[in-house]
Amino acid sequence: MILFPFRYLWWLVSSIRRSIGKPPEYVVFVLEENMPTLPDPPRPFWQRFSPKRLSVSELGERFDAIGRDSRIKGVLLHLRPTGMSMAALQDVSELVAKLRRSGKRVVAWAPFYTTGTYYLACACDEILLMPGGVVQPLGFASTGVFLAEGLARFGISADFIQVSPYKSAADPLTKSRMSNELREQLTWLLDSQHKELMTAIGKARVLDEAGVKQLIDCSPYTDDVVVEQHVVDRLVSEEELSVHLASTIGTWERAERRMRRPAPTLRFGKYVALIRIEGTIMDGRSARLPIRPPIAVPLVGEERAGDRTVVQVARQVAADKRAAAVVLYVNSRGGSTTASEAMRQALTVVASRKPIVVVMGPVAGSGGYDVATPGSWIVARPSTLTGSIGVLGGKIVTGGVFAKLLFNRETIAFGEHATMESDERPFTDEERSILKAQIDHLYRGFLEVVARARKMTPDEVHPIAQGKVWTGRQALELKLVDELGGIDAGLAKARTLAGLKESAVLREARGPRRMIPPLTAPATAPGWIGYMLEGLTLLSRAPALAVMEYLPGELM
Repeated sequence: MILFPFRYLWWLVSSIRRSIGKPPEYVVFVLEENMPTLPDPPRPFWQRFSPKRLSVSELGERFDAIGRDSRIKGVLLHLRPTGMSMAALQDVSELVAKLRRSGKRVVAWAPFYTTGTYYLACACDEILLMPGGVVQPLGFASTGVFLAEGLARFGISADFIQVSPYKSAADPLTKSRMSNELREQLTWLLDSQHKELMTAIGKARVLDEAGVKQLIDCSPYTDDVVVEQHVVDRLVSEEELSVHLASTIGTWERAERRMRRPAPTLRFGKYVALIRIEGTIMDGRSARLPIRPPIAVPLVGEERAGDRTVVQVARQVAADKRAAAVVLYVNSRGGSTTASEAMRQALTVVASRKPIVVVMGPVAGSGGYDVATPGSWIVARPSTLTGSIGVLGGKIVTGGVFAKLLFNRETIAFGEHATMESDERPFTDEERSILKAQIDHLYRGFLEVVARARKMTPDEVHPIAQGKVWTGRQALELKLVDELGGIDAGLAKARTLAGLKESAVLREARGPRRMIPPLTAPATAPGWIGYMLEGLTLLSRAPALAVMEYLPGELM
């Protein structure tokens, strides 16, 4: 309050300074890396000088600023393949549509188009291609690698029990080929994603279903036919873009120096708290790799959402009287059942005091769906992967490796089942019965939790559970989610449920400061190797897993 006059004076002086000179008429954004939905959490001091990823929410803030400035005509999107999921591309497409509604023109340009970049380009006013460029084959495909026979050559096997064949997270380790259930599941998921692509192309290129199918099936396209086939609008080199647009082009940094910022406001009153659950759900504290490995490693190499961290953040929000509602952002394939349950119970306490609106990211399945059940309302993108309501448990058996190496391991144990989790041998018939009983018990509890949350009966949930994975649009039809949208839709619903004004801000709850800096070695190769080995240990300690299979979704 005391500092507000000084903040306002600084804004006034800055606005006058920024009004001198003109920003570029088109602002160019080069999208060349996977953008997270939310900004990355604060990093350790030694990592703060490395380049920071631009998030979708930060891109939206920049688009909003451009939309308010009458001197700027529009935005030029320079598109490169980035590995973004369809759900993330839908986030960006929504931002483009919002910017266009503000009266700005959005133009897409690329040296070549993939399925993902072409999908995003279809949200723009104009699609441009570099001379000599191509539109690569459009469509979706999924390839599974099944390791059981190969692992057996090294004396390694996997012994897992699934609640149903659809709960296929362990299939790559336990099978030599794709099961009928996994094939069926991948087919309906890819079909749903393909329909999203067809809808976007049909709207952008003004084609009926037959025309869209022909455009996709006749790809790839070289530059000599791409305009004639109405796939892109024009061939333009990057050097000729300013001539084509008849406007000046500049970077965001250059434009931002000439744009007036919104006037500062007093930050009093109630707000909407943001809680995030991102990465593999683990027992312990949240963490992330000190440096990204050269290849993505599912589960053990992902970010970790630790129950000790999330539970304390939830308790903090529950006790904060100014936090009138909560947006819970979930981007997780699941993980430990015990950690998921700890988070769910803490969030249930929050939900008893203030409404929770869940916003699902690219993936929110299995344990990631479990933690969403305390929500009063669930929002997902059409291509979000969700569901996978089910449980599996098991272990990797490495005893054969030691036998092949002629290493002899001998164990002394007290307790009938003390060695049940040992990696030396598969489960006995009795141990398999014990584990199956545990999994069935956890699954029944999972069904009851979902049934209560979705106002259904367990018998109604069971046919759409069993570990089956759905897209957000399919989940809406199955009553597993309530609305299609992103963070903005979730925030609007949270304000409505809490009776807040549209000006109520969204503010992230980060929890106690002492929990943020992990005791991690400097960013070196052993750092990420150690992180993944630790992840294997944490997962092996979990009594059972509510984890979703590693399904395809990255496109751009």
